[in-house]
Amino acid sequence: MNAIAAAPPLVLAVDAMGGDRAPKMVIEGMNRALDSIKNVRFLVFGRADEVAPLVQGFRRLRSRVEVRHASDVIGAGERPSAALRNGRNSSMRQAIDAVAAGDAQGIVSAGNTGALMAMAKFVFKTLPGVDRPAIASVFPSLRGRTVLLDLGANVNCSAENLVQFAVMGEVFARSVLGLKTPSVGLLNVGEEDLKGHDAVKKAATFLQQSDLAIHFHGFVEGDDIAMGTVDVVVTDGFSGNIALKTAEGTARLYTHYLKRALISSPLARLGALLARPALRKMRARFDPRLYDGAMFLGLNGVCVKSHGGTDAFGFSNAIRVAAELVADGVNEDIKRDFAFLSANRETNTTLAVG
Repeated sequence: MNAIAAAPPLVLAVDAMGGDRAPKMVIEGMNRALDSIKNVRFLVFGRADEVAPLVQGFRRLRSRVEVRHASDVIGAGERPSAALRNGRNSSMRQAIDAVAAGDAQGIVSAGNTGALMAMAKFVFKTLPGVDRPAIASVFPSLRGRTVLLDLGANVNCSAENLVQFAVMGEVFARSVLGLKTPSVGLLNVGEEDLKGHDAVKKAATFLQQSDLAIHFHGFVEGDDIAMGTVDVVVTDGFSGNIALKTAEGTARLYTHYLKRALISSPLARLGALLARPALRKMRARFDPRLYDGAMFLGLNGVCVKSHGGTDAFGFSNAIRVAAELVADGVNEDIKRDFAFLSANRETNTTLAVG
């Protein structure tokens, strides 16, 4: 992993109380993040009597962290509406407010996804031209890595929403994957032009005919995500979340049966011993912690969601994603592309808002 030489000062707000193993996991993750991110400081929000002693346990962190007390914690099962209404004193909300106030340049949290989205959208608002924010993350593929969005923020999407996701996903791929001209595909039930519902067909027509600087591939199917057929796969949040959960479940299923097969007999155990270096490489390649850090694209502020069940290694990768997005000015790129999209739409009547 290459070090991120962010121009000082890079300040990230961290929700210390979000996640199944917080706050210990969060603080350990911040310490790990210092291996790959230079010139970073953290504003850490949480119960100071729990957080401050943990910070003091890491020599490198002591001079990089300011702990700000937040008495309340948003629970994993709390409804987004209740969190938005009652969570002003929570570690999550105060970390978001710190970004809005200009004290930090981005926020990282492993807390309740719905609550984080609701609060971030309420405080940050959306970028000009963006109707709805989308959750974007990275999947391993045969060609490297693939960006998938939306992962669940928007169950029902219009053609307009899908085009906006395509623009934001393309910028995300350039920033996080470092691709100069990432290819973009729309997830569909087939590659043929006649297949799919109206929204996805209208979005495809617009992307094919517009002057946007996007390498639009066309329709892709579910197996294309793992194949790496395109760099960015765009879909509605309903399909995207199902794809995400299916991939996670399949990985657990495969791991379960592989472990059982490797201990099924003395000969299998010997084979497992001989194959250990190769198995270690495969595990490292598909380690979900390497892909931790889902960005809420379309908000007027950098907000990165870490997996609630992650460990320190996974959380450090979510911090790295936030640092990359800030350093690369991802929101400025999105603003510029949306200004072009708005001008292009005025002369293109193929896209109907549904």
